Amino acid sequence: MRALGIEGAWVDTPRVFTDDRGRFHEWFKAETFHSSTGQGFGLRQANCSSSVRGTLRGIHYAAVPPGQAKYVTCVSGAVLDVVVDIRTGSPGFGTWEAVRLDDTTHRCLYLSEGLGHAFMALEDNSTVVYLCSQPYAPQREYGINPLDPALAIAWPDHLVPLLSDKDAVAPTLAEAERQGLLPSYEECGAYRSNPASAPV
Repeated sequence: MRALGIEGAWVDTPRVFTDDRGRFHEWFKAETFHSSTGQGFGLRQANCSSSVRGTLRGIHYAAVPPGQAKYVTCVSGAVLDVVVDIRTGSPGFGTWEAVRLDDTTHRCLYLSEGLGHAFMALEDNSTVVYLCSQPYAPQREYGINPLDPALAIAWPDHLVPLLSDKDAVAPTLAEAERQGLLPSYEECGAYRSNPASAPV
């Protein structure tokens, strides 16, 4: 696994074994994950979404503690997957990094608790699966508008973004900060150091 420029995010490009029957790869291995990130990953929920070309999902995040860490891959088609540093007080606050996930390289992206996550489908029937450290809890779930001009995420300009109603009216990063909706860098670090102290 390779650390990205945003602290708390890693990308993994697994070794793919191919023969005349097809392909095989290991897309998550706890020992490799721990040795690379220094963190554990307790699986509490697994999600799968399929999207038409141009679908833009996110930017989503959960309140910390406990937040929701995600381990994401694309099993069919291709997406541009983006991690956003939304942690107030972070040296990288407001920065983002994009990774192409597809069914050829089988890259995986890991985002620690407190980071924002979004992706755009680059092909029809792009299917994303992700492991989550916490179950979905509507009262702790938030969003930031993925088209926030201050973030200036470089979504593919040849695609018309298709957003849910909820994502289309989500606040900008600055608005979410003013409303006190963002996790802090300090509390995210404290939680990662002692996740057992968080409520279930």
